[in-house]
Amino acid sequence: MPSPQTRTLEDTKALVTGATSGIGHAIALALGREGADVVVHGRDAARGAKTVAEIVAAEGKARFVAADLSQPADIRRLVKEVGDVDVLVNNAGFAFFGPTAELDVERFDALFASNVRAPFLLVAAFAPGMAKRGKGSIINIGSMAGTIGLAGAAAYGATKAALSAMTRAWAAEYGPTGVRVNAVAPGPVKTEGGHSDVIDSLAKTTALKRAASPEEIAAVVAFLASSRGSYVTGATLAVDGGRTAI
Repeated sequence: MPSPQTRTLEDTKALVTGATSGIGHAIALALGREGADVVVHGRDAARGAKTVAEIVAAEGKARFVAADLSQPADIRRLVKEVGDVDVLVNNAGFAFFGPTAELDVERFDALFASNVRAPFLLVAAFAPGMAKRGKGSIINIGSMAGTIGLAGAAAYGATKAALSAMTRAWAAEYGPTGVRVNAVAPGPVKTEGGHSDVIDSLAKTTALKRAASPEEIAAVVAFLASSRGSYVTGATLAVDGGRTAI
């Protein structure tokens, strides 16, 4: 754990969506270790309490806020309850891998509501406050599927490509005020309850021939959240084991 002298996010508040499992859980722990006061978002109160307890056990600060990000009214309630933040990590979302013809319109709309609309509404709510204070860091969790063509991931890839496009536009919009906006695009990541067969198959296509751990993604997010990434904005950083390079 970093010493208090090396905590790069001391005296900051960070909201991490989808922070009770997988990549989001690892990000919340990483930001907590760096000194941030972490707002852990999720829908499962028990898992949220567990994540908060882990952060506190590592001498960090955290609290849990539940919200269904597919509901704009719930997003508005979340924003009101959380208040101003210095770091926003748009991690919550879900994936669909399967034949295009088998994706019904309800699931298609749900993908875009979760992966595109929710981040848009959260940035619209929090970024103006960051801009007024003259600082802030927004990190959107994308995917290599937003860059390369993956069979069975047309809709999911489209949501992540949209997130990268919004990242660039927000960097242009808010950069002059001192707010940085970036995206991290993971490749295959081994998480509990993930699509293990799909992940194992994709891992073999990377240059490193393996999947990432959630902690490897979280380390890059922590860098972008902190002053160490002070001259990085508008970027989508590939953390994919070299998959988009080959």
